Amino acid sequence: MAVSSNLRKREIGTTVSRDLASISISSRSISISSHSSELEQLPCPNATMSSGIDLLDDCIADLEAKLHLSPGEALPESFSAAAAGGDKKQQKKKKDKKQGGGGGKQKAKPPKKQKGNAANDDQPDICKLEFKVGQISKVWIHPDADKLYCEEIECGEPEPRQIASGLRPYYTEEEMLNQRLLVVSNLKPKNLVGFKSHGMVLCAAEANEDGSENVKFVEPPADAPLGEVITFGGLPTPEPFSGAQVEKKKIFKACLPGMKTTDEGLAAWNGYVFMTSVGPCKTSIKGGAMR
Repeated sequence: MAVSSNLRKREIGTTVSRDLASISISSRSISISSHSSELEQLPCPNATMSSGIDLLDDCIADLEAKLHLSPGEALPESFSAAAAGGDKKQQKKKKDKKQGGGGGKQKAKPPKKQKGNAANDDQPDICKLEFKVGQISKVWIHPDADKLYCEEIECGEPEPRQIASGLRPYYTEEEMLNQRLLVVSNLKPKNLVGFKSHGMVLCAAEANEDGSENVKFVEPPADAPLGEVITFGGLPTPEPFSGAQVEKKKIFKACLPGMKTTDEGLAAWNGYVFMTSVGPCKTSIKGGAMR
C-alpha cells in the first residue's frame, strides 16, 4: 500500500514537473523540473525515495499556496500558456544576447578605414611627377664622391630638402649657393655614396663640339614663390603620385624622352611648357634634353 501511494505521488510529481517546467520558486531557488529529474534518478523503494517524495510534497504544497490553489487543483490553462510564452521570450532573449542584441541597441561596427585617393592613372605621365620651385640655401662638397655636391634646398616646406647633385664639373660652390631652380620632389629618397638624397634638381644639357657637355639649371621666374608646384600649359592640374608609385611604374624614366627645351629655351614636355603662376620656366640651353 505504501508503495502504491509512493507511485501515485511520483506520477503527480511528474505531471506537475511537465506543466511547470519553466517556473522557479525564488524564495527557495527550487525548480520543479530539476527535482523531478533528481527523483527519477533515485532508487525505489528505499529511504532515499521517501526523502525525495517528502521534498516534492513540500514543493507542491508551497507552490499551491503561492498560486492560491487548493490541494490537487489543476493549474489554470491561461497560466500554463503564459508560462510557455515566458519561456519562449526567455529563449529569444538568450538568442539575442548571444548575437549581440539583447533587446538594446546593437553596438555600431567601427567604420571601415578609408583608403587614400587612388592614383589618377589616366592623367599624362608628366602630371604624375611633382616639380617645385626651390632655392639652394647651403652647399658643400660630398666627402666621398668626386662629382657630387650636397645641398640644402628651400622648397616652402618646414625643413630644407637635402639633395645630392652631380654638378661639380659644371658649377662652383659659389655659383650653386642661392641658385633658384626646380626640384623633382616626389621621387623616392636614395642613398648616393652614403648621403640620402630627397629628390633631384632639374637641368638641361647640350653637347659641345669637343664631345663634352654643357649643363644648365632650369630656372623659374625670379618672383615665383618657393614651394609652388609647376603646372603644364594645356594639361590638367597635376595629381602627383607617391614616391613609391613613381619608382614602381618608372614614371620619371617614361617622361625623359619628352622633356626638352624649346627653341626659345622654355622647359617643356612634348611641347607643354612648365609654368608657374607668374610665367614659364626657362634655361639658356635651346633644344636640349632635360634631366
